[in-house]
Amino acid sequence: MNAKTETTDACDLRFGQVGIACVRVRRVDAAALCEELERRVRAAPQMFSRAAVVLDLSHLLQLPDDGTVDALLEAVRSAGMLPVGLAYGTSETEALASRMGLPLIAKFRAAYEPAAATPAAETRAPEPVARPEPILAPPEAGHPLGAQHHDGSVRSGQQIYARDRDLIVTGAIANGAEVIADGNIHIYGGLRGRAMAGAQGDEKARIYVSDFRAELVAIAGQYRVFEQIPDDLEGRSVQCWLEGEKLLIAKL
Repeated sequence: MNAKTETTDACDLRFGQVGIACVRVRRVDAAALCEELERRVRAAPQMFSRAAVVLDLSHLLQLPDDGTVDALLEAVRSAGMLPVGLAYGTSETEALASRMGLPLIAKFRAAYEPAAATPAAETRAPEPVARPEPILAPPEAGHPLGAQHHDGSVRSGQQIYARDRDLIVTGAIANGAEVIADGNIHIYGGLRGRAMAGAQGDEKARIYVSDFRAELVAIAGQYRVFEQIPDDLEGRSVQCWLEGEKLLIAKL
């Protein structure tokens, strides 16, 4: 049991719908948190260096005191990321955020069981944020709106987001560019940048790419970063999907 505790990761790092990372703290250990996040920054500096992050304390058995939270925030900063607020949770979290002068980010509403009820190594996908029904019809299978189309390439630094629907891109996604959808993503060109499907937590979302050379792909917050594309996937047509909490990629 002790060995299992020692090998437990310090945190889970999940990616939000508009490029904000959510750091879900799994144990109160500022040094381990800093080390874990530094490792993530080293693995993908273009993605995580100076990235805006939200701190989620919902998985801890007890809410830490102000001094401990301040140490965790400093650990995030020391790792090279920029904490911008706390994930919306309980009234105690709201009071903590108010005392520390931090905003609550409702998009990352806590949806995790307390540590006493859930094994520490287990992760759960965030619950989608409730939104009014779109005033558009008729609904289609899967997502309520028809797919959003983007003709042509997506340039470096550009972001395309398909809210409540699938996204279809007919051109290439450049390095440093980002495409996001609440549903599936279909890319009929080369993916050299980042693609994130199921941005509101849809674990059944998939990503289809005609020419795979991605920096990062993510589904419902679970992501994979590529410093070097595996030889059997580079330049191939692939699909990406979740199996449990593992993001899988296979040739089409």
